[in-house]
Amino acid sequence: MKKEIKKILKGVVVSDKMDKTIVVSVSRFVKHPLYGKFYKISKKYKAHDEGNKYKVGDKVEIVETRPISKDKRFKVI
Repeated sequence: MKKEIKKILKGVVVSDKMDKTIVVSVSRFVKHPLYGKFYKISKKYKAHDEGNKYKVGDKVEIVETRPISKDKRFKVI
């Protein structure tokens, strides 16, 4: 059996309006391939939050998991 490496991402909660779900914005710095300038890219992920304990502005870590719903592929650790 092959051991899978699960992605762990760090981000900030930007929405907690759904039940047991939060939206986490993950930012990263990327170097432009031609010009060499660094710029910020943000991406939003829906994450499972059993217990609804995280609020907007909290810093969280999310880990990749099996699909929980149509959009949710992460859960909070």
